[in-house]
Amino acid sequence: MYETIYLRAATLDQALAWLGEHEDARPLSGGMTLIPTLKQRLAAPSHLIDLTRIQTMRGVSVERVAGVERSVLRVGALTKHAEVAASPVVAAAIPALSQLANLIADPQVRNRGTMGGSVANNDPAADYPSAVLALNAQVITSQRRIAADDFFVDTFETALEPGEIVIGVEYPLPLRAAYAKFRQPASGYAVVGVFIAQFADAVRVAVTGAGASVFRWHDAEAALQAELSEAALAGVKMDTGVLPDDANGSCAYRAHLIETYTRRSLQALLAQPLADAA
Repeated sequence: MYETIYLRAATLDQALAWLGEHEDARPLSGGMTLIPTLKQRLAAPSHLIDLTRIQTMRGVSVERVAGVERSVLRVGALTKHAEVAASPVVAAAIPALSQLANLIADPQVRNRGTMGGSVANNDPAADYPSAVLALNAQVITSQRRIAADDFFVDTFETALEPGEIVIGVEYPLPLRAAYAKFRQPASGYAVVGVFIAQFADAVRVAVTGAGASVFRWHDAEAALQAELSEAALAGVKMDTGVLPDDANGSCAYRAHLIETYTRRSLQALLAQPLADAA
């Protein structure tokens, strides 16, 4: 591990000031990816800016969107996976998000890792990005709002600018949603995870684990938009040309998993009652 200077911010303004002052500084929340990266000498930040004492970046609430007749579930960036999984607010608003959080890695990671850190890191096998994308969420940063479709760019790459921090995520409330995941047995990461969200005017399907970054499966969305049933997926095949083909799994194997776990996610969704439009 390279030498670095550790600073603990008391406020968001202080954290942003330090990030602006030190060009090679990195923000730190749960550290589930950053700390192992530092130990392996794959990164050498001059300063680590600890965000964990910034109380305004914590918490879960359902809020009405100003000027729009709908509600969103707002989750602070420093909210831990275990807190999302255990929150009655999350369970009532978007049960699938609560279930997803409970499937992340292991208890140690769930009690340390944070939603904001996971979203900002954009690991290609992380769980939260599939929920952010399928639920058409807004990623709230220290500078702006970024739509989910614009946020995830490539492996470990997002639309965040240097010095920009994720402070929360706002999820529109769906009529119903579900997540199905094939876990890597050692790490708990998603070999494939599929999140499906049904809204009054759209069905969105997001896939994690199988590609360079989380992505929407548009062919499945179109089929389910026309008819929300298992039969609608019968003729829908994942394009193997857009999937990796390597020692960890062939593109055909990954395509099979995507199709299988899309059906399982849909089965879980169809078993739920429709929520009232919020």
